[in-house]
Amino acid sequence: MLRITTLNLNGIRSAAGKGFYDWLAAQASDVVCVQELKAQHCDLDDGMSAPGGLQGWFHCAEKKGYSGVGLYARHEPDRVEEGLGNAEFDAEGRYLRADWGKLSVISLYLPSGSSSPERQQAKFRFMDFFFPHLAELRAEGREMVLCGDWNIAHKEIDLKNWKSNRKNSGFLPEERAWLSKVFDEQGWVDVYRRLYPEVGPEAYTWWSNRGQAWAKNVGWRIDYQIATPGVAAKAKHAGVFKDRRFSDHAPLTIDYDWKL
Repeated sequence: MLRITTLNLNGIRSAAGKGFYDWLAAQASDVVCVQELKAQHCDLDDGMSAPGGLQGWFHCAEKKGYSGVGLYARHEPDRVEEGLGNAEFDAEGRYLRADWGKLSVISLYLPSGSSSPERQQAKFRFMDFFFPHLAELRAEGREMVLCGDWNIAHKEIDLKNWKSNRKNSGFLPEERAWLSKVFDEQGWVDVYRRLYPEVGPEAYTWWSNRGQAWAKNVGWRIDYQIATPGVAAKAKHAGVFKDRRFSDHAPLTIDYDWKL
């Protein structure tokens, strides 16, 4: 069995202080993808860089305290690839890939467009660049799992207040249509939805810090494991952990009938 966990940390040091690595030690995850490190390599102590039987790799943003992705693994990969070959987004630390045999796992952090119109345009630029890259990944003929914060709720079932968010970043029609094309035109699979097509509030992975979003479960499902059909068909169980809070996101873990 292969267990893959993904979580937007909203700051690796903050999440560590809230007990994320203590929790992770009990999960027996084989691969862990993390996003929004908000740290540089020099900021990571041993507990963050190589926690309990896992080895870590990181693609940090050039800007301090911003973005960045990481990937932990129980077995050393054959190859690790950092960045997309796009200067704008590689400077923000948004993509880290590891290969084992015929399987690749990618830690991914799409830009958020919610802070300003300028950042929304950056998000659209990323989507325009990343769509053909996804097609290139499919053309490799490998099995792949792309884990992370995609910053898009795909369908109405994927967020609580969908009616009032139709003009907001993360649920814009063009964002949702782009994600539909990823699935329908390129053949990628939303693994959680394959397993649980009708699950609503239990599937949410992010809650605003405003108001009482967490207490009232006014959430969004924006963290995904999106995979090629072969490995997606091997998924047996998925769960979102909500008993403790390490971030404004919650960890998504999926078990696959697969061996590295």
